[in-house]
Amino acid sequence: MGDFWVFGYGSLMWKPGFAHVETARARLYGYRRALCIHSHIHRGTPEHPGLVLGLDRGGSCLGLAFRVPGDLTDEVLAYLRARELVTKVYLERRLPLRLGDGRLVEAVVYVADRRHEQYAGALPAAKAAEIVAGASGQSGPNLDYVISTVDHLRKMGIRDHWLESVAGMIDGKTRDGG
Repeated sequence: MGDFWVFGYGSLMWKPGFAHVETARARLYGYRRALCIHSHIHRGTPEHPGLVLGLDRGGSCLGLAFRVPGDLTDEVLAYLRARELVTKVYLERRLPLRLGDGRLVEAVVYVADRRHEQYAGALPAAKAAEIVAGASGQSGPNLDYVISTVDHLRKMGIRDHWLESVAGMIDGKTRDGG
């Protein structure tokens, strides 16, 4: 197998954790970045689940694509599967991406499994903010995850208006004491 691409839309963008030889801005069509996955461990508990990112159907998502040398295929796919498929809430797919320079490539992409019990669905921003504001797990408060994600995206020059709206509502709630 030759070189292959991996698409990152959340923490994979700023902390890929695997060797790659090229990084490019990329757009995935047909899916959008969303807080659509209930987190029962890292950003919530079974009693008060938090929300983490997934790729859900509809729209498009701007992220980063990483080209991985073919001789690292087994190693990188094993790493990604251990990282992304722990609870099987994501499905591994090979989907077309449009790179920033116009190239069309196929990439390994992890999308939300809408049939999984952790799938939260398409939530209005206000409902997502309410869930995130009240959740905390082993990796800390859910609001830290969302605000950190928005900050990282902004530093990379990527705007996600829905996620920014959720973060703004959470920030407003925390400043108002509730």
